[in-house]
Amino acid sequence: MPRVKGGYTTRRRRKAILKLAKGYFGSKRTLYKTAHEQVMRSLAYAYRDRKQKKREFRKLWISRINAACKANDFKYSLLISGLNKANVLVNRKVLAEIAIFDKEGFKDLIEVAKKANAGEKISTAKASGKSVEAEKTAEAPKKAAPKKAEAKVEEKKEAPKAATNLNDLTVAELKEMAKEKNIEGYSKMKKAELIDALK
Repeated sequence: MPRVKGGYTTRRRRKAILKLAKGYFGSKRTLYKTAHEQVMRSLAYAYRDRKQKKREFRKLWISRINAACKANDFKYSLLISGLNKANVLVNRKVLAEIAIFDKEGFKDLIEVAKKANAGEKISTAKASGKSVEAEKTAEAPKKAAPKKAEAKVEEKKEAPKAATNLNDLTVAELKEMAKEKNIEGYSKMKKAELIDALK
């Protein structure tokens, strides 16, 4: 059988592994065999810990919510079941944020949970702590915003026409003007040629 050399392919594969092992201690970053072993182990840890990270954060959020509940003389389990009964769709991440930064809002959520556990019916607008009018006013500026953006775009389009000195304009603006005047070959022209063609 003929002798087969790895050459370029082998070197490229090994360099990729050593690049992943950059920053490791001792021979783990310099010798291919030990580097390969460590990289495989590290990738396995990374895969495992991407899932464990989600568990750890959930534990953290629950402990923060529980601490806030205890401060308000309430139980975590009753809060969660009450919010579910009241159809308040707030996950634990957001609940933990509310517990830290908006203590009054958290108290309102506890009241909602108490009422829901007692069997009272609560509308979702009241449960979320916002009135319907507040939601309408919040939506109104969002709808008005695109009109302002359109006005700015129109002003920019009109600006090149208003400019009298062609030397002050950019190449893109000159090409736009050439396109409007139906000048042939404007896309390949340089700035000086465009100015001459537009005069």
